[in-house]
Amino acid sequence: MKKYILIFLLAASTFAWAQTKITPTNQFTITGKIKNELKFTLADINTYPVVAIKNVTLTNHLGEVKGDIQNIKGIALKPLLEKIEFLTEKPKELSEFYLTFVASDNYKVVYSWNEIFNSPTGNNLFIITEKDGKNLSDSDDRILTITTTDFKTGRRYVKALDKIIVSRIE
Repeated sequence: MKKYILIFLLAASTFAWAQTKITPTNQFTITGKIKNELKFTLADINTYPVVAIKNVTLTNHLGEVKGDIQNIKGIALKPLLEKIEFLTEKPKELSEFYLTFVASDNYKVVYSWNEIFNSPTGNNLFIITEKDGKNLSDSDDRILTITTTDFKTGRRYVKALDKIIVSRIE
């Protein structure tokens, strides 16, 4: 019996330790292989046009439903990302760049330059400014990003975006 209790306690402590609390963010920076670091605050985000976004069903990597986000409003992220001046002199080299979105709990999501600037994905990448009638500044998960056209929507649903790191394939 003691053996089972010990196994249970070890499993429970490992589970509790594996869960990371997400610290809400009030700004994010864009850094890396760019000419100038950029910073966007909640106030900056609120200056961009807000659009209604269709309801999104969040699914995991297996396609299993994990939740729904309803009554969503947001801003397109692409206009903010268009402010990036990449460290390159030849436009054809832009295909070598990728952007890593990093949350406050260190969760990471990757987009290639072509995904954002050369495909429909970039037009469906949003910062959520309101969900379920709750404003971004009142959300515990701020700053949120989502790509509404992903098949497995939960994979690139970033809560508490902290930074975007621009890198180049070497």
